[in-house]
Amino acid sequence: MFNTATSWILIFLLIINSISNVRGIDWNGNNWAFGCDFNGNDLSNVQIRGEDCGGLCDKTPGCSHFTWTTWKDGTCWLKTGSVTQDDAIATNDPSMVCGIISTQGPSPSGTSGITTRYWDCCKPSCSWSGKVSGSNSYVKSCRKDGYSVFDHSNAVSGCEGGEAFTCNNQKPWAINDQLAYGFAAASIPGLSEQDRCCACYKLEFTSDPVKGKTMIVQVTNSGSDVKANQFDLQIPGGGVGIHNGCDDQWNAPANGWGQLYGGVSSRDACFGLPAAIQAGCFFRFDWFKGADNPTMIYSKVQCPAELVNISGCSRRD
Repeated sequence: MFNTATSWILIFLLIINSISNVRGIDWNGNNWAFGCDFNGNDLSNVQIRGEDCGGLCDKTPGCSHFTWTTWKDGTCWLKTGSVTQDDAIATNDPSMVCGIISTQGPSPSGTSGITTRYWDCCKPSCSWSGKVSGSNSYVKSCRKDGYSVFDHSNAVSGCEGGEAFTCNNQKPWAINDQLAYGFAAASIPGLSEQDRCCACYKLEFTSDPVKGKTMIVQVTNSGSDVKANQFDLQIPGGGVGIHNGCDDQWNAPANGWGQLYGGVSSRDACFGLPAAIQAGCFFRFDWFKGADNPTMIYSKVQCPAELVNISGCSRRD
């Protein structure tokens, strides 16, 4: 059995070991070093040369730091979240490289805005041709099952008596605890709908309970009730708002699921939605922590391939 003196000795040794780990990394005035690693918060990994790892992280939305190893002849581990050099761990492998691109501090640069939420099941406004400047691209819309994708942009919206609806997979999902992807309707001062459609924006939340978290969204819709600097996040069970295509697509109640604006008020209520879109509803109470219209700072970023693959829409600018 350990006595008090032995316990204090063990604690002292652990502290010394921790300090040694930090001091064992020679940053040499740089934001990268050899023989170190950052644990967890992996965004993705790519097989590339070590000298290209930092540049790739800098160009990847959500990437704030990285580790490069010799695994598979060279793998760059892109990571997300707020870190400092003190978070790095010294390793016994001098070939490993770790580095920091951004600390993602509490004062992000960009434009202040607010988020709301909706899911009206209607065909997104960016699903019509001619909605993306300089491109024939448009957002996919689906038949009533939410899976069968139209191979053209002319299908009439289910909110106007037609057969085109929001596709089930155009819902948000978590990449990790600090980063999520999704879709939104937005109104950005100075930009027309043709300028906004299919562009992507990084939303860095500035109010609790999601303060410090980041969401990257692709703009797929607009709306007469969306105000300047507002991003209306497309979240199943988030309220149908002024249009309710969900009654035709899913036999939803007249006001949608829950309140007309705001939608369902608990995670359990998500079970009242069709199984195909329940995961998007759970997102609001899990990763999004039930946040109610949190504020954020937004800035334009390159669209992640995952969002483009779902929407089918990309821009040339």
